[in-house]
Amino acid sequence: MAAVGSAVGPGNMWRFPYQTADGGGAAFVLLYLGMTFLIGIPIMVAEFGVGRTTRLSSIGALRSTGGRGWVPVGYLYVLTSLLIVSYLSVIAGWTTRYALDGMLHGFSSEAGARFAEVSTGPTAVAFHLLVMALTIGIVVLGIKRGIERICLVLMPILFLILISLAVWASTLDGAGPGYAFYLTPSISALKDPTVLQGAASQAFFSLSVGMGIMITYGSYISKHENLSRAALIVSLSDFSIAFVAGLVVFPVIFALGLSGQVTESTLGTLFISLPGAFFEMGAVGRMVGVGFFVALLVASITSMVSLLEVAAAAAIDEFGLQRKTAALVAGALAAVLGVVSATTNGALGVFDQVAGDFFVVVGVLAMSLLVGWRMNEPVKEIATGATEFTARLVPGAVFLVRYVIPPLLAILAVVALRDTVRSFFG
Repeated sequence: MAAVGSAVGPGNMWRFPYQTADGGGAAFVLLYLGMTFLIGIPIMVAEFGVGRTTRLSSIGALRSTGGRGWVPVGYLYVLTSLLIVSYLSVIAGWTTRYALDGMLHGFSSEAGARFAEVSTGPTAVAFHLLVMALTIGIVVLGIKRGIERICLVLMPILFLILISLAVWASTLDGAGPGYAFYLTPSISALKDPTVLQGAASQAFFSLSVGMGIMITYGSYISKHENLSRAALIVSLSDFSIAFVAGLVVFPVIFALGLSGQVTESTLGTLFISLPGAFFEMGAVGRMVGVGFFVALLVASITSMVSLLEVAAAAAIDEFGLQRKTAALVAGALAAVLGVVSATTNGALGVFDQVAGDFFVVVGVLAMSLLVGWRMNEPVKEIATGATEFTARLVPGAVFLVRYVIPPLLAILAVVALRDTVRSFFG
């Protein structure tokens, strides 16, 4: 459940609708699903295997598995997790303010102006630091008392809220075009390498692979655990949340004639279009909006906890720090980085482009090379604890990790690097 909490996050409800709209609707969904099963699940199993074999966090696990030359990749995982948690904390701060708006006085009629007030400035910094402090507190409590307990409570709540919202959205007049856009694929988009790269990076970002999380969580997994089953459950849960989030967002957007706004920015969909839609719906919209932003906050917290755990666990293993000190140091670093994103939305976009699109793809590529070509007996470790049926699938997964995934990811990494450079220099 903790791994599900890591995978299910703002990426499902913030990034996924935007990427889907930008990638041609259902075409993106199909490519996303393909990347999840072709690459995401085998890599997640591989990361679980590396963590469980070594019983170490990302840096130590890569050193033990591949040698000292792989240590920089471990540090890349820590850097990636810190960058991502730093701006997710800012977004979670905005989410908290929108939830409070709905509870206290309703959503604003001037959604764009309200977002400008919420997204930058001293108050944005304050809410970012508040959410970061909550995340640090959970990590300080540890695996059993903190991370697992919070996920066991919050994840069922998130599922219930989103399913309720999707049922409600299906009753809206004009929701049909939203479903059509979301569920009808565009053939031309299926052939676009940029859409494929976006689907891959979204799958990796959403599944929490390529950033050290599943290595760290794998180090806590029992030898009796079926890694393949665990990866499948996490991946299906993650996709289900993302898919249901689309069933909420697109009917609302199209029912209110806001379809042109969904591709304007990664943030505009959730924090301008939807609050404006909730305002137009009156009292019902206010109630629905509160539920939506509470669900988004729940997803944010569970993902932030897992990201911060990567850096904290690395500090414990590498420098011998106590958990409380490690969590405070890692959290302080993320908090400082997040102040930059809380000050300007442009910095947040840069962090997401670099860490969420490029570093994650490089991290997944590195993991495929490590497990495919450096790890001793990966099939034996991954098959430990598996049922007879899933054990038969393990050699096929290792074959994908060794021969199929690296060349495909090398191409995707080049596309991601090109898009990152273009975002800086035009």
